[in-house]
Amino acid sequence: MDDLDRDPRVAGTHAAPALGKPALSDSVRAAGARIAANIEQVIEGKRNAVRLGLTVLLAEGHLLIEDVPGVGKTKYAKALARSIDCSVRRVQFTPDLLPSDITGVSVYNAEERDFEFKPGPVFANIVVGDEINRASPKTQAALLECMEERQVTVDGVTNFLEAPFMVLATQNPIDMEGTYPLPEAQRDRFTARISMGYPDRNSEIAMLNEHASLDPLDSLRPVSDATEVRALIAAVRRVHVSEAIKAYAVDLAESTRRAAEIRLGASPRATLQLLRSAKAWAALDGREYVIPDDLQFLLIPVFAHRLLLTTDAHIGGRTAEDILGRLAQSTPIPVDESASVHGMR
Repeated sequence: MDDLDRDPRVAGTHAAPALGKPALSDSVRAAGARIAANIEQVIEGKRNAVRLGLTVLLAEGHLLIEDVPGVGKTKYAKALARSIDCSVRRVQFTPDLLPSDITGVSVYNAEERDFEFKPGPVFANIVVGDEINRASPKTQAALLECMEERQVTVDGVTNFLEAPFMVLATQNPIDMEGTYPLPEAQRDRFTARISMGYPDRNSEIAMLNEHASLDPLDSLRPVSDATEVRALIAAVRRVHVSEAIKAYAVDLAESTRRAAEIRLGASPRATLQLLRSAKAWAALDGREYVIPDDLQFLLIPVFAHRLLLTTDAHIGGRTAEDILGRLAQSTPIPVDESASVHGMR
């Protein structure tokens, strides 16, 4: 059974009890299902990836899509962007791209006899950055301020970005020709990293039948807009997180900092984004409270790309995903979470 088909409320002894139809089910869950169904007209058989993208959007984060060429990274990013009626800009990252090509530049206006700021593509609700690791680290750094602070400073003047704001970036694996590794500060600003992977046999056959003659992106129409997304984000912020869940999130982060195979563990920003993502994941499930299962499911997408492993771990063939899976199993789960009831705050 697909993980998304599993109801976390009956997933284990630590799951919260069913509390009837929660208030969020008619808003976040319904809207999420509508947007996901629209994206799946283009992306076949990738329910987890689609829902993780929506989770990051509602968590006010940014998404990094990493995989080999040809598996639908850019198509997925475009499908998510086109499903929402808002401003969308696309940036093709290349080695000769300059920071000002992203943030904008001040140009002298002869009529006004003053400099006029020309906004760059970052001034949009959704910024699709294609092959981000083909640009130099200096150009990648142009995104640091806007991704963290939702603002851009050029020539000493700060310009604020309109909400919602999300960077959807794709990248090829760093062992491929012509790529630069993302700096640690850049990776840490991406809320989650996902991989598309190859489609299963039936999905690939369906793709051949449906996409061979027409590009489904051409007929994709928005099913939401920026106003609704802002309302959904506000609803996600109200999702309840118990003190036990907060402590569990910190325990998971601390376990990465103590692990002998990891030389750079999860940052406090990573812990915060794990909790925000868990709130969005719970809301998409129609719940007004976070349970341990939410954090466990999101642990690898949110933490794995931030970790730096030791040389011994690399030589031993261990991956961040393997280590996180083991740490999740060894970190005690809050036993009293099953007794927590929404509304007791």
